[in-house]
Amino acid sequence: MRTDQYQGHDYYLMDELLTDEHKLIRDAAREWVKKEVSPIIEEAAENCKFPQHLIPGLASIGAFGPYIPEEYGGAGLDQIAYGLIMQELERCDSGLRSTASVQSSLVMYPIWKYGSEEQRMKYLPKLASGEWIGCFGLTEPDHGSNPGGMTTNFKDMGDHYLLNGAKMWISNAPFAQVAVVWAKNEEGRIHGIIVERGMEGFTTPTMHGKWSLRASDTGELIFDNVKVPKENLLPGRSGLGGPLSCLDSARYGIAWGAIGAALDCYDVALRYSQERMQFNKPIGAFQLQQKKLAEMITEITKAQLLTLRLGQLRNEGRATSSMISMAKRNNVDMAKTIASNARQMLGGMGITGEYPIMRHMMNLESVITYEGTHDIHLLITGMDVTGFDAFK
Repeated sequence: MRTDQYQGHDYYLMDELLTDEHKLIRDAAREWVKKEVSPIIEEAAENCKFPQHLIPGLASIGAFGPYIPEEYGGAGLDQIAYGLIMQELERCDSGLRSTASVQSSLVMYPIWKYGSEEQRMKYLPKLASGEWIGCFGLTEPDHGSNPGGMTTNFKDMGDHYLLNGAKMWISNAPFAQVAVVWAKNEEGRIHGIIVERGMEGFTTPTMHGKWSLRASDTGELIFDNVKVPKENLLPGRSGLGGPLSCLDSARYGIAWGAIGAALDCYDVALRYSQERMQFNKPIGAFQLQQKKLAEMITEITKAQLLTLRLGQLRNEGRATSSMISMAKRNNVDMAKTIASNARQMLGGMGITGEYPIMRHMMNLESVITYEGTHDIHLLITGMDVTGFDAFK
């Protein structure tokens, strides 16, 4: 069983820009991860199963809806605190962060922002405590980067809605109690609707064969004439902007989380370079290994500064979708490069479960694709700076 020796890296003294509360929240998340998750994460990934016994612990460190107001069971924290928690979770595993990110940004966020007061009081406290886990139904088998082309639909049957369709690549689906599903009404307008486990015709088959995010449960959402009460429709928003605003929140969390994965790979490679002897000296004494490490910490520091500023803008309500896209794209790409270089530094040991790097490499292949692919985020930035829409 690997001992988690991680202590953190802050080359530009960024802790001085955080509040005492920020540091307390981050350190509490870090210690919980080191004690409860790090010792079992390799086994969970090998078995391709999310360790559900961790859910109460995730709730205890505020990982579920930390920015949701206290009246609904959240901690009422700011966006930087949310980001720091996501960073510490993904420092251990992207799948762990995915579980919390989906719960917070893709399930609790839309209920809080667009739900009725009755919906907020019914669902948010149970989601914040981890009593209920949620999932987010947007992506379909034939509609990934073009969610507006979705075919999942619901019809008004008088005293209820009738929901039909399917969603794919859904984190938490196999064990979630609730799903926030985006579907088109009879006029083709997109709405969010809350579907609960146990509704007749609603099934969540598990997807198998993943080589990435193996410690996160992924499934499908199948709707076969599901009768959904009318009070389960989210009344506060319609149109594609609803789910996209949720993705903004989730992408913001990914921007922080990817830094965590990069920090873990850097930390392992740095320690290994100081201990591994070749040609009668530590490999860290060789120029090419120092080049790799110097470039790693430089890119991490740049991402930290980018993301902290984004967090400040989120707190002020001034962060745009394009800004979030830039950070998500940059940070995940940065983490992928660092993971690859760190793996090379460890040689053959880098592919074993004794070290976390290969697991991070595989996970990041999913992170760079979901919630907006690397190329799609590039086009979002391109559209923002040129004014031309390359999607049409």
